[in-house]
Amino acid sequence: MRSLVRPVALAASLLLVAAVAACQPSSLRESSPVAPVAGERPPLDSLTFLDSPGDFQGPSTALLSALEIPAPAVAPAQNLPTRVLSNELGDPLEVDITTTSRVLALDMSGSLAATVWALGFGETLVGRDISTTFPGVEGLPIVTGSGHAISPESVLALRPDVIITDGTIGPLDVVLQLREAGVAVVFVRETPGLTAPAAMARSVSRIFGSPEAGDALAETLHADIEAVRATVLAKVSRVPSEQLRMVFLYLRGTNGIYYLFGQESGAGDLIEALGGVDIATETGWVGLRPMTDEALIAANPDLILVMTEGLASVGGAEELVIKKPAIGLTPAGQNLRFVDMADSQVLSFGPRTPGVIDALARAIYAPEQ
Repeated sequence: MRSLVRPVALAASLLLVAAVAACQPSSLRESSPVAPVAGERPPLDSLTFLDSPGDFQGPSTALLSALEIPAPAVAPAQNLPTRVLSNELGDPLEVDITTTSRVLALDMSGSLAATVWALGFGETLVGRDISTTFPGVEGLPIVTGSGHAISPESVLALRPDVIITDGTIGPLDVVLQLREAGVAVVFVRETPGLTAPAAMARSVSRIFGSPEAGDALAETLHADIEAVRATVLAKVSRVPSEQLRMVFLYLRGTNGIYYLFGQESGAGDLIEALGGVDIATETGWVGLRPMTDEALIAANPDLILVMTEGLASVGGAEELVIKKPAIGLTPAGQNLRFVDMADSQVLSFGPRTPGVIDALARAIYAPEQ
């Protein structure tokens, strides 16, 4: 058995930032806030986009139409036992799966549990991480704290057969101890971005011995992502000088944390799908990097994407510009052009990704419709 799993640099950075920003990780009963929803609204392609989105003033919030994650009415057939490869970031580790009666799917954004649900295996989930908040899982016990730290006692009390994770919850040695205790632990790591939802669907489905279900879900997600992306790009100016320059800023004001999301975070894929210019890609930023006044002024964004709880932690858009005057020197700061979305949604890259793109496009280009 391998004794070491080397997490990707971005996952490690995210976990470190979350741990520093969070409360005590022992608070296992606190779930992430359930985000509000927009409800029924006109199709995206029927909206009138702003003629000059760079001139719009004021913050806006991106909301999903609904929180429910569609799932098959009947769970797909499974062919168990099966053997899968766990992505250990060294040599893949072969893991035998004999039963999936009791499953934990744990990561920072709740995407793995959402994928299990979308595949039709939601009934196998016996616990959840604090970011898993979609309808149907409310009664499941939480096994990670607000710092995304896992409690081994809470996990073992649930007697899981399988733990599916990606390295963004930890500490790593605790996860490996669970493996040594006899739990089948499978690491599913997909590169963040618009290809991740389909790839994750295929990887997770193989753990359940149901690759056909994964292929079907992957095809649906790919088609839905491409459809909403095409709708946005068809309605947004493709003239470079008119494209919004965007950057994703991670905020935790109570701890003085201000990070820019660069390449490998998936933020660039999202921005490009929204018809914007991703400043991180343009300047070659990789991973997470501390926000400096010089970097932000040089980037000169027209619009800044943020997480809802992060923006709230600094007191809102107006207070952020006061606390960080350099932001006020950019077009985004001068116009208070911040678009926020729920922390567990905006960079989750799972079954909700088509809805995330749709919601962000509305908040950016049709904020008053």
